[in-house]
Amino acid sequence: MENPFVIKGYVAKEYFCDREKETAKLIDRAIGGGDSTVISPRRYGKSGLVLHTLDTIKQEHPEYSTLYTDIYSTSSLNDFIDCISSTIMETFSGKSSAGKRFLSFIKSLRPFLSFDQMTGNPQVHFEISSSTQKEKTLKDIFELLGSFSKPIIFAIDEFQQITEYPEKNVEALLRTYTQNLHNVRFIYCGSKRRLMSSIFNDATRPFYASSESLYLEKLDRKVYSRFIVDTFSKAGRTIGQDAVDFILDWSRVHTYYTQRICHNIFNTGEHKITIDLVRTVCNDILDSESFNFLQLRDILPTQQWRFLIAIAKEQKASQISSGAFFSKYGIGSAASSARAAKALEDKELVLKTLSKDSSYYEVYNVFFSRWLEREY
Repeated sequence: MENPFVIKGYVAKEYFCDREKETAKLIDRAIGGGDSTVISPRRYGKSGLVLHTLDTIKQEHPEYSTLYTDIYSTSSLNDFIDCISSTIMETFSGKSSAGKRFLSFIKSLRPFLSFDQMTGNPQVHFEISSSTQKEKTLKDIFELLGSFSKPIIFAIDEFQQITEYPEKNVEALLRTYTQNLHNVRFIYCGSKRRLMSSIFNDATRPFYASSESLYLEKLDRKVYSRFIVDTFSKAGRTIGQDAVDFILDWSRVHTYYTQRICHNIFNTGEHKITIDLVRTVCNDILDSESFNFLQLRDILPTQQWRFLIAIAKEQKASQISSGAFFSKYGIGSAASSARAAKALEDKELVLKTLSKDSSYYEVYNVFFSRWLEREY
């Protein structure tokens, strides 16, 4: 039997846990003609939510076309153009009128066409040297989408990547070319909260107040607990509530890490899942990741490594500038603690979470945090 605890991509709604309110909100916004922005820390299930939303739209609203592209690997406007062009070509079959029109448009630009060796999906690559030609090509692509008869919902994942491009006017170009596309709704997604918030909430930037934001939180613990029990049960397995509680405590109800633990438990083949089995699986995961974590120790400055250990042991550290905190962990001073926090946040090794009453730091990777607790 295929492992029902998915840890990569999106398979089907049967393997997807909850997010009913978030899905409904994104669908209502898109069908109503508006754009959305989804922001969450990495591995909270952001991409899965968006793919689930698009899949639901395809099932319930077949009059819409859906597009999804992940631009995380892009590093320039040229890469962005290649990426969205490949997605459009893959989505719209050459046999459809829209597909034929897009293929004709692409061919007029004389691209390099190839196919991904793993997936067989078409890939488009343009050799565009002048900035004027890049801007025109991008404009033409969006205008072509805007001319299609079927409404389109276009999700762009890791959207904050556009801020890393060497071209300095990408935000303005995209806003200009997309704002008047009445038949295309966009879902912009990103995992770097500071950058995404700045793009859409800074009044001086082109995308300011252009979409409705959705900040993804952790799944409801009770809902996730029920999902875990039911999923194992459907596969003919049983799991005690104490084992489920241990999984959710140990993973901190973080979607990816919870799924990974359950995935590995399922792979053991055991039909009666006990808390002892769960503990063994969790320790095995840490052992398998140990080499990667030790590599980080070798490349990080001593002060930053000590700060990571301190945050891991605190689990949620809110008093990093207090004398008790930096003396307890040998960090040095409030200033060095603040520098370490900023550096590690920039490296996405530490996550700063804001709440109404306070803020706190935690190690971004839950397995890394648990490993630091175990080893130090």
